[in-house]
Amino acid sequence: MICKGKFAALVIVSLSIILSYTLVIGQSVPVTNNLYGIRKIRDVLIYEDTIFYAAFPSVVRCRNGEFLLAFRRAPERRAFGEKGTSHVDPNSYLVMLRSSDGENWTKEPALIYAHAFGGSQDPCLLSLRNGTLICTSYGWALVRPDGIPNLKRPCFEMPGGVVFLGGYLVRSTDNAVTWQGPYYPPHIASEVNYDVFGQPLPAYNRGALYEGKDGRIFWIVAASVTSSSNKTSTHLLISDDQGLTWTYACPVATDEMVSFNETSVYETPGGDLVAFLRTANLDDQACIARSTDGGMSFTRWQKMGFQGHPLHALRLPDNRVLVTYGYRHPPFGIRARILDPECTDFETAPEIILRDDGGNGDLGYPWSVLLDDQQVLVTYYFNTGNGCRHIAGTILEISE
Repeated sequence: MICKGKFAALVIVSLSIILSYTLVIGQSVPVTNNLYGIRKIRDVLIYEDTIFYAAFPSVVRCRNGEFLLAFRRAPERRAFGEKGTSHVDPNSYLVMLRSSDGENWTKEPALIYAHAFGGSQDPCLLSLRNGTLICTSYGWALVRPDGIPNLKRPCFEMPGGVVFLGGYLVRSTDNAVTWQGPYYPPHIASEVNYDVFGQPLPAYNRGALYEGKDGRIFWIVAASVTSSSNKTSTHLLISDDQGLTWTYACPVATDEMVSFNETSVYETPGGDLVAFLRTANLDDQACIARSTDGGMSFTRWQKMGFQGHPLHALRLPDNRVLVTYGYRHPPFGIRARILDPECTDFETAPEIILRDDGGNGDLGYPWSVLLDDQQVLVTYYFNTGNGCRHIAGTILEISE
């Protein structure tokens, strides 16, 4: 899914800020000057290896000040003479890089976790205030043809005998030197699928978790209401013990026609929980839902007024929120908006183009981190001319 967006209301923006531009609210503009308090400094190449397909990064700053970047690495199957590389490769695994400054990274990735029964996808890092690291993921198992008829149905099967394993997470208490787990989240009652062992599928999702002011961890997960992934809803899980166990809280977004899946959750200074939702069957529209009661319930979802997926939200030093997302329509790339502290102006916040030089739509999944009080690193996976998928970043300067 992707992003685009146009709004109707016309505003005249200060000439001292935009240097003779007159903009429609929501119009897409490149980051060339200090526009809307954001200036692009440069793009950086973080990791690239032509024999590997690198994708789906997440990045955090640890308690000791070090930066960690996790991503999913799989064989680049075009190097084997195959037509392309799948997002459900059974030989993919979770790896990470380290950096002291967020720009210069270790060259060779270290292993976070390799699933015993299949490929792992989309590592989502969370650095807790006490120094504990959490990394969520989910997996796919390769089942041979003679085993496929024996699987308990329904199960989510992709072409080639790749069957969905559901979600899991690993934890580290020594700054990612070692990882414990896997730990398995609970099954969501509305999830219809079984895993390869015939057990109810553990909850899963791609998206940022959030540690609330009260120490609870919020995680919005997906559940399939059919045996394919084409119809999914989202639900809130809460952990009171740093991710060791999880309790079901409430539905987040459901609909008869629209699917909701890869979702990031964010807690505002006022205490609202905001869900930034990826959709299907809604023309790539980004959506939002809000809880005003600490996660007991969410208001009905609504369109944000633009296309893009999935979304990541980062609190800036002045409490504004940088929302980044992939743009999978021509011109392919990475885009952003800066929202007010309570994330209420999403329909009018201008869209900012960070990059528009992507080779095709197989890119995106941005994840941001503060480098200091004035700079942000936006990480994502990228390709140029349908070439090697690699991990890249854009450094931004933020001002009030």
